Amino acid sequence: MPYYRNRLLALILNFIPGLGHLYWGRKGRGIIYPIFFFGGLLGGAFLAMVFNEGGIFAVAATGGLILWVISMLDLLILLLKQPKARERELSDQYSEDPMIRRDESAERFYTILLSFIPGLGHFQLGLMQRGLSFLISFFGLITMMLFITSVTNQSVFLLFLGLLPIIWLYCMFDAVQLIHRKQAGEFLVDRTLFDEWESGRTEGKRSKVLATLLSAFPGAGQMYLGMQKRGLQLMVLFLGSFYIIDVLRMSVFLFILPVIWFYSFFDGLQSTSRYEREPLADIPLIQGKPNHQHWIGIVLVLLGIYYVGMNVVVPLLNNYFPEFRLYHRIDTYLRPAVISLLLIGGGLKLLSKTKKHDVYWDDEDDRLR
Repeated sequence: MPYYRNRLLALILNFIPGLGHLYWGRKGRGIIYPIFFFGGLLGGAFLAMVFNEGGIFAVAATGGLILWVISMLDLLILLLKQPKARERELSDQYSEDPMIRRDESAERFYTILLSFIPGLGHFQLGLMQRGLSFLISFFGLITMMLFITSVTNQSVFLLFLGLLPIIWLYCMFDAVQLIHRKQAGEFLVDRTLFDEWESGRTEGKRSKVLATLLSAFPGAGQMYLGMQKRGLQLMVLFLGSFYIIDVLRMSVFLFILPVIWFYSFFDGLQSTSRYEREPLADIPLIQGKPNHQHWIGIVLVLLGIYYVGMNVVVPLLNNYFPEFRLYHRIDTYLRPAVISLLLIGGGLKLLSKTKKHDVYWDDEDDRLR
């Protein structure tokens, strides 16, 4: 009985060069590709360490990448040239509508293969508007970020390219989901992502997809879902931490930033999952008495005085009395001393707080406990 091999599985396995060829029964290529690929990388790394020259490994890595592309193209050409032979093997194996089975398998394979470029898999399914929205979103983001970076000469805008893997993965899984729905007999409606968001808005609902995307920025997802106080506090906490750490040069506390980001992101995901199932309560992150505003005002005033002093007063005094080297002394001694006192004072304040017990009436002793 002939052995059926899955083309999609062969393509995935070939991400490790040669493994897909070995799965497809091409033992020669399945051995040659990994030997040259991994042998070249290991040899390049060894020579780079011996001669202490990183360029050797860069050349080996470039050669490995070229070999990987050749291996993938070799397997793709084979899979596209030989589908008929594999389908003839299946026709002897399955007596139940083999033509339908072959058509569904081929359509699924080509859709997933084309989905590696965002939007093309949707074009294969006939969803032109949806595919075009993914295509424009992916390549439009690349074009705009490169354009803004070249005009402003600020490479920080390239950080937004981190959204590309999110768009790519969402497009990939969306195409896979749609092909399964189509083969299950469901009618597919060609509408863009923006149409889905607008349809949810006309029905008085908020889009869970948009809420999830906005949750990537601390506080934005919560504010979109209507939790204004919680979202505002998370946003102020995240951006304020950036500012304070930068102004006071407290690089040792940079670990706080990813902690705040992950907390806000997963809080946004949980709020999105609870949306429409239960009412969302806008519970502030820091539940306060009104006197908390007093402390926030004091902190803002102190930061303002510090900023004016370090950027206006101290430079002027340093110009008049250069022999005292005021800026250097304040930067070297006073700044760490103030930060240390604030941390010690905050720790003592937390330690001095007594644990509050719930007050209830004890019927046996006839007194409050």
